[in-house]
Amino acid sequence: MSNALLSIRNLRVAFKHENQWSEAVHGIDLDVFEGKTVGLVGESGSGKSVSSLAVMRLLNEKMSRIEADNIQIGGEEIKDYGEKDMAEVRGKRIAMIFQEPMTSLNPVYKCGFQVSEMILQHESTSKDEAKKRVIELFKQVMLPRPEAIYDSYPHELSGGQKQRVMIAMAIACHPQLLIADEPTTALDVTVQLEILKLLRKLQTETGMGMIFITHDLGVVAEIADDVAVMHNGEILEHGPVHEILHHPQHPYTQGLLACRPPMDVRLKRLPIVKEFLDGQWQGGKQQILRDLQITETERKDHLAKLYAKPPLLKVEGLKTWYPLRRGVFNRVYDYVKAVDDVSLEVFEGETLGLVGESGCGKTTLGRSILRLAEPSGGKVWFDGTEVTALEGQDLRDFRKQAQIVFQDPYSSLNPRLTIGEAIAEPMRVHGIPYRELRDAVCDLLEQVGLQAAHYDRYPHEFSGGQRQRICIARALAVNPRLVICDESVSALDVSVQAQVLNLLNRLKEERHLTYIFISHDLSVVRFMSDRVVVMYNGKTIETNDADELFEHPQNAYTKKLIAALPGRM
Repeated sequence: MSNALLSIRNLRVAFKHENQWSEAVHGIDLDVFEGKTVGLVGESGSGKSVSSLAVMRLLNEKMSRIEADNIQIGGEEIKDYGEKDMAEVRGKRIAMIFQEPMTSLNPVYKCGFQVSEMILQHESTSKDEAKKRVIELFKQVMLPRPEAIYDSYPHELSGGQKQRVMIAMAIACHPQLLIADEPTTALDVTVQLEILKLLRKLQTETGMGMIFITHDLGVVAEIADDVAVMHNGEILEHGPVHEILHHPQHPYTQGLLACRPPMDVRLKRLPIVKEFLDGQWQGGKQQILRDLQITETERKDHLAKLYAKPPLLKVEGLKTWYPLRRGVFNRVYDYVKAVDDVSLEVFEGETLGLVGESGCGKTTLGRSILRLAEPSGGKVWFDGTEVTALEGQDLRDFRKQAQIVFQDPYSSLNPRLTIGEAIAEPMRVHGIPYRELRDAVCDLLEQVGLQAAHYDRYPHEFSGGQRQRICIARALAVNPRLVICDESVSALDVSVQAQVLNLLNRLKEERHLTYIFISHDLSVVRFMSDRVVVMYNGKTIETNDADELFEHPQNAYTKKLIAALPGRM
């Protein structure tokens, strides 16, 4: 349309692999209007990010081919622009928040310099004025200590803080169009809500158009005016946000909506997209509730059995403090109290959810329980044995019974080891006979939904969801009784997330596992957990039955967390 801010017609993107061209985006049309947001949703590999990178002309020209009838910004055709002209368009007219904050910032330059460089490149202003603007932008995106972060390197910031620096950089030059590629994935619900409000406010003030790429349909409900659903390089469904979210027509859209954990009912398992495409849930929500809902009686019986036994894990007054030093003599002047006097119990067969904002101490608590981070004080008992007193072989024997699944499936696997070797490694360390290893690993791969034939493949040959399954298989390799899942599904699409959550629950039943489930995604925590512990500033501030805590939170901070959930429709 001629009055659209961005108009795309018949966009096709192909990639070259072993001298063969393979088309990833198959002739899509898209319009974005001034002051409006189009939500682009779909699974990984659906073509969402590729389409946006093609508009920005950020794909490798030697390995990709971009074709389109039109790509217009403000009525101006840009599809045939050269690199010099596109350099003027990027940042000033079209800006992009990239998905991965860890790799989007240059590690050798300070954060403030990188943002001010953007301003200096596109606007006539002094370095001092640019610095003032950057600090003001850092305040807008709610970065703590903005002056200090201006002079900090990326490695000194958390993932969520780096993402906020990226958002500040993208909005620095007041672009006409902002492409936000999963901009809130690394953020807590409270910060996420404020960032969404900020983007909305900027739209109101400047008339900025936005393409918001995400797999979180709750976020889409919060920020988008229109939604386009992508699958296998095609737009399957496109329309107003409430129409698409409340009355989806395509089975794929219905599946995406249904595999998000509900906040109002408790299900035995989550439906998955493939089941909708196969026509299994034609009865919609009513059929899902009839076949999968857990009744109140079933839940009460389950909890009664859980809490009839003594706790498997007991934590008493646990502290993990990190010293802050300064001066010539490196003297300690204060401590970061990451975990500060935490006490809790976990019962055999239970899933204990652990929630709170970044920096509240969730991950440190999980690592301290396993002695991967050495506690400064307090005690941990596992099945009657004091873990905090164990040394040498006794500590190694304990770790055979308690394992962890880390947050990032990309960096927690050694790229030089095949996945079979990676899963076999803990078995070897704990003395499982070599002749049994390959068979045991192949059996584990099949249990987590992969194939024995994958044994000799390397991590880079797998998707994020598959890698997380590999990490789960590795954690289960030594038959543990306790597994700590540290944000183990936060990097996954809702459809893959549903599969992994169902897998964790199935393995829990088959192997009689106990979980501590750490996450900032409250809907996932409610689906998985029997009880939930809320952490704030290194302390536990509320513990309760999961359903009771979400329906009737007692602490003001817990109420704030739940109120910040996006798309509470």
